[in-house]
Amino acid sequence: MQETSNRQSEFDAAKQRKGRMIFLLLAVFFTVPLLVVVAMIKFDWRPGGKSYGQLIQPPVSIAHETQWATDGRQSVPQFWRDKWNIVYIARECDADCMQRLYDLRQIYVSLYKDMVRVQRVLITQQTNTQAIRARYPDLLIINGQAEQITTLGRQLTNQEQNTLDAHRVYFIDPLGNVMMQYGPELEAKWIRKDLIKLLKSSWAG
Repeated sequence: MQETSNRQSEFDAAKQRKGRMIFLLLAVFFTVPLLVVVAMIKFDWRPGGKSYGQLIQPPVSIAHETQWATDGRQSVPQFWRDKWNIVYIARECDADCMQRLYDLRQIYVSLYKDMVRVQRVLITQQTNTQAIRARYPDLLIINGQAEQITTLGRQLTNQEQNTLDAHRVYFIDPLGNVMMQYGPELEAKWIRKDLIKLLKSSWAG
């Protein structure tokens, strides 16, 4: 009888130790990432790794915009939702614009399984986009109000240049935050490298 009681006590003690160990592991699992984030914010530390684009500073959000429309005047109030967006902005889509759209399509196709997480967007004031649609039928073409696009341009460049004439590519996240920008001089392969890293490290989209 005494032996049975001792075995039960040992079993209960072992069970308690196991429970405490599980609790400790869970505490470490949930606490350490939080402490790392706090330390990164406090000491302004960022992980290493080269980024080829320019971070948008201060951050710009287009989540409050609700009047975007396609050239067919079909309303697309939140075109960025649920997708990462590779956005090209141009007043008129000239030869340089068409070349950049080709580059973005090559980047998109090269994503393979991650293609479903990304969409390509052209924001333009050009009214006749039939030729663009014929060449890139899966490209989302946005013809927002002229004033709206101009306002967006000022937000993205801190009023230092006209975004409609800058021929830049932008990354917009699924929450409507404009994150990165890439000038016309940057080759598509470097834009792709940044996008691949972004998709690997992000749960969104």
